[in-house]
Amino acid sequence: MTGESDDDLLRALAGGGRDAFAALFRRHHTFVYNVAFRRTASWAAAEDVTGIVFLELWRQRERVQPLGGSIRPWLAGVAANQARHVWRARSRRAAALGRLAWGGDDAASGHEADPADNVAARIDDERAMATLLNRLDALPEGHREVLTLWAWEQLSYDEIAVALAVPVGTVRSRLSRARASLRTLDGTGASLRASLGEPARNDRGGVT
Repeated sequence: MTGESDDDLLRALAGGGRDAFAALFRRHHTFVYNVAFRRTASWAAAEDVTGIVFLELWRQRERVQPLGGSIRPWLAGVAANQARHVWRARSRRAAALGRLAWGGDDAASGHEADPADNVAARIDDERAMATLLNRLDALPEGHREVLTLWAWEQLSYDEIAVALAVPVGTVRSRLSRARASLRTLDGTGASLRASLGEPARNDRGGVT
């Protein structure tokens, strides 16, 4: 079913097609996983959010409306909404991340890589994302959601409107205000741009 469009798979899914569900999961799970990580700063939480998103896809399979033949805007909206709840809870414990320290430069020491290196890298990713999310929390929630969908997921105005269930005009005005606000948040614009350079890694070492 890999050659079928999202529209085709969604029609099959609406009839209870489990093969169609599996095909949509394979096609989009990394995208959803990265949406979740970039909003929770937690690989484990991203896994949980991904599971919830696809459970919602199954539950709402008869009501999901693709845009331009893609369900990514819908998936991004559900993932961002679920991740927002997780981030609010995690932000109360964000100070704990700051207490994690990883000393030394193992890459320069010449020793063979061990599993702890990957753990350290994942922790570093989480800390960097948590720092950026804390800065973005200074923006109004609606502005932040539009900005991150536009910057990280590179959705169009129309796709963001579908993801957030708001008019396209609202998307445009919120994005304009969010980008203007970035100029007053020291270092946040640069951090946001840097976060686009290397997509979040999944557990299998892949990228989006």
